[in-house]
Amino acid sequence: MRKKSVFIPVVLLIAAFVASLGWGADDAKIVVMNPRGIKPEIRKIPMAPRPATLEGETVYIVDTKYPNTKPFVNELFAALKAKYPKTTWILRDKFAGYMDDDPDLWKEIKDKDACAIVLLGH
Repeated sequence: MRKKSVFIPVVLLIAAFVASLGWGADDAKIVVMNPRGIKPEIRKIPMAPRPATLEGETVYIVDTKYPNTKPFVNELFAALKAKYPKTTWILRDKFAGYMDDDPDLWKEIKDKDACAIVLLGH
């Protein structure tokens, strides 16, 4: 047992000495390309201007149909209608789910010059 405990450090010392003599890696340089490519520059999109008040405005509440959120969406809609009675509230379900586009809904909101609250879940 004693021989093994002495043998391992001796082997490590010899390996370190050999590596210091230049028997290690070759000095030739290689070029490595990133397989992910070059990322495009991030385009910052400013947030939409906020109205000073919600009185007289039309606000869409857009439900993306995240699972088990319908009771919350209905409660939110009722609470906002009660708190802001001078605001027109429209509850709409988005076509398909969160990841799918709904150009008709976005066009409707833009045509009415309305605000939107888009519910995403979590």
